[in-house]
Amino acid sequence: MQINEQQLNMVNRQVERLLEANNFYGQRLREAGIEKVETKEDFLNLPFSEKQDLRDAYPLGLMAVPERQIVRIHSSSGTTGTPVIIPYTAKDVDDWAEMFKRCYEFAGITNKDRIQITPGYGLWTAGIGFQNGAEKLGAMVVPMGPGNTDKQLQFMMDMKSTVLTATSSYALLLAEEIEKRGIKDKIHLKKGVIGSERWSAKMRERIAGELGIELYDIYGLTEIYGPGIGISCAHNTGMHYWDDFIYLEIIDPETGENVPDGEYGEIVITTLVKEGAPLIRFRTHDISRIVPGDCPCGSRFPRIDTLVGRSDDMVKIKGVNVFPKQIEEILHTFPELSSEYQIRISHLDGKDTMRIYIETNGSVNFQQMAEKVAQKVKSRIGFTPIVKVVELGLLPRSEKKTKRVIDERFD
Repeated sequence: MQINEQQLNMVNRQVERLLEANNFYGQRLREAGIEKVETKEDFLNLPFSEKQDLRDAYPLGLMAVPERQIVRIHSSSGTTGTPVIIPYTAKDVDDWAEMFKRCYEFAGITNKDRIQITPGYGLWTAGIGFQNGAEKLGAMVVPMGPGNTDKQLQFMMDMKSTVLTATSSYALLLAEEIEKRGIKDKIHLKKGVIGSERWSAKMRERIAGELGIELYDIYGLTEIYGPGIGISCAHNTGMHYWDDFIYLEIIDPETGENVPDGEYGEIVITTLVKEGAPLIRFRTHDISRIVPGDCPCGSRFPRIDTLVGRSDDMVKIKGVNVFPKQIEEILHTFPELSSEYQIRISHLDGKDTMRIYIETNGSVNFQQMAEKVAQKVKSRIGFTPIVKVVELGLLPRSEKKTKRVIDERFD
């Protein structure tokens, strides 16, 4: 999907603004000899930006307007290294709320809904993003924030919340708690808007089935506003994204070249109207593809497929590149298993070992199940892992994002 004339003009305006502001990225453009963007070739010659660039700009080197116009900052949720600080103008905040309102509308959510927000507030963009969009829509917000599951469920029942916003990990935890406490008949949820982490088809089926709700996959990242720059529709054929606010490319992570529509690669995003911290060709490291053709819903907005992983979440073990997505796909073929798993990689006696922990109910033979899974992993990946089967609910549940791959070789 090539950049169109209108988007090209918007990028050129952003380049002019960055050069004039002479902020961190403006200086990068000047060093690269970029003055204007008039053609598609000019656009493809623009340098990529990376998260490390944003860290190097700490604290406010990304600011592209006078400080008096900045009304808020956010920071990405990573726990290591120098934080990434993203400044927002009032227009940025309003644009983000408008995009998020559009997301809710795509999910069939209206101002008659009651939206319970469980993601975190503060520097993280999630909670306040979900709230701003809901208020723009005119819906009632139940701004719970993360944790305190007892209180979450109490409010869910008493306030008769109809929409749950959460990470997939916390949505699963809530679904299991509702089942365990036998309160499903007191829950009024109809829809769930789920984001912040990649989740498997099996996990989606469990959450939807146990809560009896429709699920919508939302996309976003702090560097590019936050969640709300794209969402799946009722047809679940990918996530529509708002190409009047962002331009999205899919590149080969190795070569940096654009790949044809329909091929998987790394998502790269350029902000078309952002004021506080415009970004040009930002490498997200998320892996997806442009979904070709028209969506059955009739929307003109283009689509990307559900995220399949990140270009930087691959682990190398015994000389083989392994993605968590590959393990998920194997586990999905066993109906006896839950959606939850954990991979631990360690180095013992001079060699790497992979242990996969999986959950199942008590109706199967744990040893036989472990052998079946190990055999299937070997046929797919090329080496035999150690598989440990545990009872349903024993693996850790998270109120935020679940850490599924733990590489102990570098601890």
